[in-house]
Amino acid sequence: MTPHEFRDNQGQAQEFLPPLPRVAIQAFCESQDFKHVVQSMHLDRRMAKVMLKVQEGGMAACLEAYRGAPTPNVIIIEASNDRQGLLTRLDELAQYCDAGTQVLVVGQTNDVVLYRELMRRGVSDYLVTPLGVMDLIAVLGNMFQQGDNATKLGRVVTFIGAKGGIGSSTIAHNVAFTIARDLELATTLVDLDLPFGTAALDFNQDPPQGLADAVFAPDRLDTNVIDRLLSKCTENLSLLAAPSTLDRTYDFRETDFDAVIDILRANSPAIILDMPHMWNGWTRRLLTSSDEIVIIAAPDLANLRNTKTLLDIIRPSRPNDSKPLVILNNVGMPKRPEIGVAEFSKALDCDVVAAFPFDPALFGTAANNGQMLVEVQAKSKHVELIGEISRRVTGRSEAKTAKKSLFAPILSKLKIKAA
Repeated sequence: MTPHEFRDNQGQAQEFLPPLPRVAIQAFCESQDFKHVVQSMHLDRRMAKVMLKVQEGGMAACLEAYRGAPTPNVIIIEASNDRQGLLTRLDELAQYCDAGTQVLVVGQTNDVVLYRELMRRGVSDYLVTPLGVMDLIAVLGNMFQQGDNATKLGRVVTFIGAKGGIGSSTIAHNVAFTIARDLELATTLVDLDLPFGTAALDFNQDPPQGLADAVFAPDRLDTNVIDRLLSKCTENLSLLAAPSTLDRTYDFRETDFDAVIDILRANSPAIILDMPHMWNGWTRRLLTSSDEIVIIAAPDLANLRNTKTLLDIIRPSRPNDSKPLVILNNVGMPKRPEIGVAEFSKALDCDVVAAFPFDPALFGTAANNGQMLVEVQAKSKHVELIGEISRRVTGRSEAKTAKKSLFAPILSKLKIKAA
């Protein structure tokens, strides 16, 4: 998959970089600076499945390591400025490399002649220092996303509520519907609230099977099994529904959902995870490993506290990712004291990217009829906001500043001043 650009909460361009597959990588470093970059890279969520070994000694250590040992999937070599010496040693290394091993060379000079010689010898890429962590991850990811047999990995977007019952599921379902319909992306919605999930109701579905059948039978899980468990909502939207029954308990290990997400990534460009309002090992793992996180909150003190707590946990575990998107719902409820959008943003040190006005008639009608908001009131501001969020989380449009795009019309109507 060719990474496509999106913008983080500060409007800075970034790439969508999917996680690397389960591969072995060994790096041979000459400088402490590059060694630090490689070691820091291993802390990124995209490297969770990678077996990484870092060693000093550069090209000489690399040759010594593989004279009598099998080579990993990728060898990273930091090289000196000795062009001829490097080429000679690469020719020697070629005698020991197993079929399928890719070699990435990191040098100090922007040398076109050297680059051509390296490409002629079959080196996968040549990079020039200084390098950042994400520069290196992007190159490594691209190695496994090219060619006819490459797996095109989809983007995982996770929606979670700061409190229960504030409409995070409704917004997640509408975003999934809009991505599938308006952006024409094959989309999979996963309802992870197994005992009480509402996705099937919202899409007027009654699937006999769903997510529980996948998670409770990991030994037979594959693409064909997932395909049979998916319920078709629209041409481009599929649902992996929650059973919404209490005939069993839903206690999972931290990694129990990994196989499901891996299969969905390989078969769907957009995966929307509708998270339950709970906190344990598997919910934290799914949240922090997602490509984009959306937190839905109401404008009150408890939601502000919970949102800040989530951000404080999420940010350190995702040092190379943009901040989660924060959305306020049910803004302007009559007679309810509220925290203003500007104050909410300031307290979080994070922009509120959208504010949905309180509209019980619209949301209630949609929920009771098993419809999406656009099917009830296509010209509403809510639908406009859903469209903006859908484009933003899929990287399909340049993110505008919150003041100019997402909630400015709503704030104007509600007479709330943007930050």
